[in-house]
Amino acid sequence: MKKSCLFLSFAIYFILISKSYAYIDPGTGSMILQAILGFIAAALATLSFYWSKFKTFINKLFKKNKKSGHNSN
Repeated sequence: MKKSCLFLSFAIYFILISKSYAYIDPGTGSMILQAILGFIAAALATLSFYWSKFKTFINKLFKKNKKSGHNSN
């Protein structure tokens, strides 16, 4: 019962579909471009933030190893 109802719904939908004659105007294109560039800028800012935290962690890790190496000699 459900399969036939679903099939009938899709059949009616595709029979009654018509062309939309839509287009993307320059304003919409610039908004899409702005959203893409904003996403890239946000991703780069996030990566640089975590990259600096990672570098700080690695520097602290190696400074501890150098200090412990001088104490053992």
